[in-house]
This record gives sequence, structure tokens and C-alpha cells, in this order.
Amino acid sequence: MPVTPAALPLDHLLARAEAVLGRLEAILPPPLPPVDWQDAVAFRWRKRQGRNGLQAVYQPHPIRLADLEHIDDQKARIVGNTRQFIAGQPANNVLLTGARGCGKSSLVKAVLNEFSASGLRLIEVDKDDLVDLADIVELVAERSERFIIFCDDLSFEAGETAYKALKSVLDGSVAAPPDNVLIYATSNRRHLMPEYFSENLESTRVDDEIHPGEATEEKISLSERFGLWLSFYPFSQDDYLAIARHWLSHFGVDEKTIAGCEREALNWALGRGSRSGRVAWQFARDLAGRRKKPAARKK
Repeated sequence: MPVTPAALPLDHLLARAEAVLGRLEAILPPPLPPVDWQDAVAFRWRKRQGRNGLQAVYQPHPIRLADLEHIDDQKARIVGNTRQFIAGQPANNVLLTGARGCGKSSLVKAVLNEFSASGLRLIEVDKDDLVDLADIVELVAERSERFIIFCDDLSFEAGETAYKALKSVLDGSVAAPPDNVLIYATSNRRHLMPEYFSENLESTRVDDEIHPGEATEEKISLSERFGLWLSFYPFSQDDYLAIARHWLSHFGVDEKTIAGCEREALNWALGRGSRSGRVAWQFARDLAGRRKKPAARKK
């Protein structure tokens, strides 16, 4: 007759339970170490196999505001907003939208580098982890530092619900948002969600929606919760070449080479189908890498 758990001595049951827990702990990832807010200025929210927490970024992107050219208006507005935030004055959540590769994400990283010495910190959160936004905000609400929660390349497809967590933190929760937290998000979509021509037809039936116009309002209501919108546009040919020259100089290419590479830079952009800051930076890296002499090997 098999022995049932009820028939086993209590000590034996406890020993078996401890053995099972020991095996489970062996396969689970270790918990993230406690956050040292003075040890880094940038952090990532990480979730792995049921464990989540903040992970320090010890080598944040070094880009500076001076490296970002031909977006002077966007720079001035986000710097002014961030300066107000650092000073404890009212400031807005920021949505940066528009053409790809024109400096949206780089501008947020440059703002961190500009104001980190004044107490600014950045927490990067992936779209899939937006459901944890309330926990992240609660974690930093009592800190003396000022926090930007950074959501990069943000967009939502039809049927996704994670955007509700973002709406709640931005403006829609019963709890007031803390004064030391702002959300800066980038997106290629102005309203963060797909829009269809059919949604503009109030009298047209759209996926059995009785009031399709209300579906449009729901989508627009998310982007409207960002108080400051910054739009980015494709660069002109002259702007693109100026950015390429800046990065070539940054990578140590000599002036004679820079002056003679205009056609090569344009062909590079033509092959990528875009004249953007990112494409100019990639071209400069390629040319600088090809021009740089390899270090001599030690015998």
C-alpha cells in the first residue's frame, strides 16, 4: 500500500518541501542586487522568469546635445522642459514623433548627459513591461532625484491593452503622479496607435463598432496625455551632408578627406533610402573605419 503524504511524519514532509524549494531556487535567476542610486545615472527595468527590478547601466550612451545638429527647435524645447523639471517647477511629459533616424532617441539620451550632474536619472522601460509602470513610479516616488521614464520606439497595435497602464500613469489614475517623475517617449506614430481611413467615417460600420468615432477618440486620448509634442522631419540634402561632416570630424577623419567625400556620402544615403542623422552617422563610422590604419602587431 503506498504511503500518503498525510501518513508521513511532519519532519519528513518539511524536509521534502525544503528539497523541492532548493531545486526550484537552483533554476531560478538570482534576484537583482539592490539599487545604488549614486552608482549610475541610467537604469533598465528588467523582468526575467518572474523576477523584476532595476538594473544599473554603467556605460550610458555618451552623445551630447552639441552632437545633434539641425534639430535646434526640438532641442531648445526639451531642454527648457527638462530644466523646469530639474528645478522643481511644473513640466510636461514629452512625446517625440516623426521621421526615423532623425534624433528622437538620441535627444533624450543627450538630455540625460546634460542634466545628470543636477540629479536627473533615466529609467528605460520596454513596451512589454509598461504594465509595471505603477510599480516603478512607486519605487522612486520618495527619492530626491528627478526621474525620466524613457519608452523608446513606442507604438501599440489594435487589441493591445498595455497602453492603458501608460494612460493611467500619465494622467488617469486616482493617485496623483509624483512630482519627480516624467515620461519621455519616442514613436514613429503621432498617436502611438494605427489609424484607418474607415475610422473617420462616423456612419460606417467598423469591425462591428457601433460608434467607430469613439474608437478614434480612444486612440487620440493617449497621445494627448503628453503635454509637449516634438515633431521630427526628414533632413534636406545639405543638412544630411553637414551631419555627416560633423561625425567624420568626430571620428578623426582629416579635413581633406571630408571635403572630398560628398558624393560617397550621398550614394550611401541613396542605398539606405533615407537622409537621416542615423544614416550620416553610419556612413561616418564606415569611412572612418576604412581610413584608419590598423595597429601594428607586436612581434
